[in-house]
Amino acid sequence: MNRSTSTPQMMTPPSAGAPGQRLLDLSGGLLLLLGLGGASLALLAPFNSAHLLQAVVLYLLLALLLHVRLPPTAPGPGIGWANRVTLVRAVPVLLIAGLIGHGPWPDSLIWWVVVLAVAALLLDGVDGLVARRTGTSTAFGARFDMELDAALILLLAFLVWRTGQAPAWVLLVGLLRYGFVAAGWVLPALRQPLPESFRRKTVCVIQVIALPLCLAPIVPVQLATSMALLALALLVWSFAVDSRWLMRQGGH
Repeated sequence: MNRSTSTPQMMTPPSAGAPGQRLLDLSGGLLLLLGLGGASLALLAPFNSAHLLQAVVLYLLLALLLHVRLPPTAPGPGIGWANRVTLVRAVPVLLIAGLIGHGPWPDSLIWWVVVLAVAALLLDGVDGLVARRTGTSTAFGARFDMELDAALILLLAFLVWRTGQAPAWVLLVGLLRYGFVAAGWVLPALRQPLPESFRRKTVCVIQVIALPLCLAPIVPVQLATSMALLALALLVWSFAVDSRWLMRQGGH
């Protein structure tokens, strides 16, 4: 997850995708959500229509936001190949979001969340690879990918807390990134672009791996709490390194 607010370089000349093709792409994402959600309804008893309805409503809000905010100069066709991959990755994340507010969650449902989170993790990075291979990297696509990562981590942290696998402080794993952005409103130095960092990417991957492990019903609470604490400590350290670098740059 990239905490930089910088604007990545455009790697392709502007090429407006037809609005009709964009709507077709967004409709395809909805069909995928309905298909996977319908299969969940049929095969997983604890997953119910309220979960699916909430996921669909959230998808429609996301689709509206994408349709409105996607730049007309974004590389087509439609929303672009890389953004299509990110949209596919959003489907399992939204199905997880559909569970929020509809607890308690039996073990079978938690295992389904773990599977969905792993699916989202496996797809993470594919969109960036596609963007680089097709020369269609955009600021919008990078932001879409980053916000999806942040949402997934926050959702998983919330479920780890609500299932009793870790105390409420585990929410900080999901909230620190939003706190960092909010701090930038007060301290302009934190809004400067950050250079690429293997350390930052590694810490992000650790969060997305550790949280599903913490959530797994077979993991003892003590072990889950220890893993969550380690993940949080690494995240705090990573944010501290970036914050210190940005504040020093801002002082020049």
